[in-house]
Amino acid sequence: MTSELSRREAIREAAAAGIPAALADLGTLVRIPSIAWPAFDQTQVRRSADAVAALVEQTGVFDSVEVKTAAIPGTDEVGQPAVLARRVARNGRPTVLLYAHHDVQPTGDDALWDTPPFEPTVRDGRLYGRGAADDKAGVMAHIAAIRALVEAVGADFDLGISMFIEGEEEHGSRSFGQFLADNADALRSDVIVVADSGNWDDVTPALTVSLRGNARFTMTVRTLEHASHSGMFGGAVPDAMMAAVTLLATLWDEHGAVAVPGLTERDAETPQYTEETLRSEAGLPDGVSAIGTGTILSRIWNKPSITITGIDHTSVAAASNTLAPEVSVVISARIAPGQRARDAYEAIEAHLRARAPWGAQLEFSDIDCGDGFLVDSGGWAVADAREALAEGYGADSVDVGVGGSIPFIADLVREFPGAQILVTGVEDPHTRAHSPNESLHIDTFRHAVLAEALLLESLDARGA
Repeated sequence: MTSELSRREAIREAAAAGIPAALADLGTLVRIPSIAWPAFDQTQVRRSADAVAALVEQTGVFDSVEVKTAAIPGTDEVGQPAVLARRVARNGRPTVLLYAHHDVQPTGDDALWDTPPFEPTVRDGRLYGRGAADDKAGVMAHIAAIRALVEAVGADFDLGISMFIEGEEEHGSRSFGQFLADNADALRSDVIVVADSGNWDDVTPALTVSLRGNARFTMTVRTLEHASHSGMFGGAVPDAMMAAVTLLATLWDEHGAVAVPGLTERDAETPQYTEETLRSEAGLPDGVSAIGTGTILSRIWNKPSITITGIDHTSVAAASNTLAPEVSVVISARIAPGQRARDAYEAIEAHLRARAPWGAQLEFSDIDCGDGFLVDSGGWAVADAREALAEGYGADSVDVGVGGSIPFIADLVREFPGAQILVTGVEDPHTRAHSPNESLHIDTFRHAVLAEALLLESLDARGA
């Protein structure tokens, strides 16, 4: 019988040997512009799902591999195609569900990219391209880890594995809950690995133990029945932009911290993190100060934030001397872990309605809420994950909070309350996910693949 030591060593060798093929397959996926937003070519999302399904099928370990969709509740639409694969556990072994997503963000202004966003390009130890990190690298980390396990111990292992590669995470996971309900038996697992987060830095792995929730909505401000001449009526008539700017300014205090009654904060210690590090990782120039109060990481992990992410108004090129009757803005709030996102949204709406200047009329629409996440860090799977991360990266892992949101994790907790959820990832602080010049640190990817392969080996050995 193969010893535990020789199995682990075989995993290390197989994971390292498989990186070139994994990166090549990742490049192929990056070339597919799988943007799930309706304004883009949706056939590319199906093409991406089919490509992922083929890679999953080629591992040779699954009893079934399907591309599936689910209905979007409350509509007559269906969601984007996802890949679902299942391998049944044997001899009392646990089942692990591996999650990632194959859809990507829009590219934004392509002129801001140093190289074409859908042409994977390697330079200075990083692979550039939209989805190169978020989250097609997560997809390939799962596949490469399975390949390493098969190469090291053979395909006849006992661990149960399910894979769920979603196709609409960047567009709100609108059919996610229905997909879970439709496929509960195939997805039911003892451990869930969500490969859609980041690491402490490019050499130190992290296990994400808290995530903020989110509340995103559109607010329309109206002050006039029709546009009017700004010279004829300006100074007596409030236009919609004036009202919107005045109202939005009440969302923050003089320090830039959120000033909305009813939004809560989480009281938790944070690791040391300097303003110098913040400036480097966020791209904050000298002379522009950080905002908020408390430790920097408490502002990002444990307190709410509010950002205006979109506005419909006359462009600079088309500006005229006109009082605008109506302005719409998209407001994106991050909610402290532990507060229900819907409660937070209602507090923000109440705040805005109470402070609408000059009787401005407000309308709220396109409301999307997702709860935050706090992990139970005492389970055996967390211990196994920490050990695998330390071995895979050569450095002890750090428990981190993340200021971003993965709302579907609340759906996973609700549907599978007995599962232990591990939130990992392949990103580092310089990945620039969602931004121009998104990139994957290739050494981090190598470490992530090895760590996950070692975790799979540990789970396969559990109970032997």
